[in-house]
Amino acid sequence: MVKSDSSEWINKENLTIGKFQWQNGYGAFSHSRSEVDNVVKYIINQQEHHQKKSFLVEYRQLLKRFDIDYDEQYIFKLPE
Repeated sequence: MVKSDSSEWINKENLTIGKFQWQNGYGAFSHSRSEVDNVVKYIINQQEHHQKKSFLVEYRQLLKRFDIDYDEQYIFKLPE
């Protein structure tokens, strides 16, 4: 529901060039309430942070850190 509703909204608002669609698969992570401030800081500083470490590198590190099995075909792909 989240993917279909957000896709519909993104396309309705013309927030991308061309039609937006999600990749196959998805990932979700959560943190404890005590980490909310750190998560907010991370989001605010994301652009600067990802100049030092790409999102894809960090994503794979999270999967490894939390011992999450994954199929490479479902890892995010850079837009073409």
